[in-house]
Amino acid sequence: MREIAGASSLTDQVVDAVRAAVLDGELKAGELYSAYQLAERLKVSRTPVREALLRLAEAGMVRFERNRGFRVLKRDPHEVVEVFHLRLLLEVPAAGLAARHADDALVAALREELDAMRATAAEGDDARFMRHDRRFHHHLLLAGGNARLAATVAGLRDTTTTLGASTAGRSRTLGEIVAEHEPVLAAVAARDPEAAMRALRAHLAHTAALLLDQLAEEGGRPLTARQAELIGGGSGAVPGGADRDRAGAPAPGAPR
Repeated sequence: MREIAGASSLTDQVVDAVRAAVLDGELKAGELYSAYQLAERLKVSRTPVREALLRLAEAGMVRFERNRGFRVLKRDPHEVVEVFHLRLLLEVPAAGLAARHADDALVAALREELDAMRATAAEGDDARFMRHDRRFHHHLLLAGGNARLAATVAGLRDTTTTLGASTAGRSRTLGEIVAEHEPVLAAVAARDPEAAMRALRAHLAHTAALLLDQLAEEGGRPLTARQAELIGGGSGAVPGGADRDRAGAPAPGAPR
């Protein structure tokens, strides 16, 4: 596990370090670890470690065991379903509103973020890539005129980030993620609400399906048919478009 250094808060850095260690298998699900030893390994005081572990416990990534330490928990696929079901309900119609009311400034802002995503993908800079990815989605949400909606989605994304759930560099390349955003930008630039909703729904459903496949490989519980249905559609359905979307985004666990 890497030592802590840099400009961001120590707590944020410990969260990132623990999450990376879980993803890399350095910290294993089901194993018990000492917070004191973690602080020594990271060469930081116990306070930021305790604060980081509290944050990770709230997200469901670790659990404290009294007078023993903390245990890394298996990531629950049902949490991914809940998060992406909400994102589909909120972001898909927001994309339609953004396209309907798009002006040149919005199109330019989205294009700038997509160009930055493309550049950071070429550089292999995952952290900067994800910042621009979030800004792309944030611009879409704000364009609908609902700042609370944008804040809610930001919180949902924070949940999946804290859980260490990511497809970047695992199930798909950064370049492939860029390609999924291109039709969203094209639809907004064309002021086509239906196309914008279809493109964003396909992107979010595909992301959810890939994450669930990753968790299945880690031995997670299988989804029920109802849970799989929650991420298969979303809201803001376009007449005649639902069947095409379901065909375009494979269901979790389906061959790709």
